[in-house]
Amino acid sequence: MKEIDVVINNQVGLHARPATFFIQKANEFKSSIWIEKDERRVNAKSLLGVLSLGIVKGASIKIIADGADEAEAIDTLSELIKSDFSE
Repeated sequence: MKEIDVVINNQVGLHARPATFFIQKANEFKSSIWIEKDERRVNAKSLLGVLSLGIVKGASIKIIADGADEAEAIDTLSELIKSDFSE
């Protein structure tokens, strides 16, 4: 299992469009992936779960991955967040 702490810096946080980008990217991996914020953990491949966390700009979250491609999943998803979801 791998995990990393990241801070959300884009203006709208992890809502709507950025959340969709994040979930699409998470679904490319076979590993189980979760997002944790304030002791709440949700499936990172679930739009409803991610939106339920109410992640706003400046929020610190933990990305957790467990599976065959966990390291690649953590690297890719953290880079997506650090790039402010630019393609």
